[in-house]
Amino acid sequence: MKLVYFAWVRERIGLAEETVTPPAEARTVAELVRWLKSRDEGYAAAFADEAIVRAAIDHTHVKPDASIAEAHEIAFFPPMTGG
Repeated sequence: MKLVYFAWVRERIGLAEETVTPPAEARTVAELVRWLKSRDEGYAAAFADEAIVRAAIDHTHVKPDASIAEAHEIAFFPPMTGG
């Protein structure tokens, strides 16, 4: 599964993207985030407030309880403002 990081999420993790194989128990976006946070301090910093970071599965915005079972790409980004 490809993970893509944007803005300050990317800066804190230190990667723009990566390919991962999450553990079987990571079945939702929220569970994936918890697993990522356990990987190292950069991920822990990026996802310190899980409610702030947004996610999209295959270019569709999703909620934290969304299944990642069929995902090819998951993007993580901070909230966006418009103008």
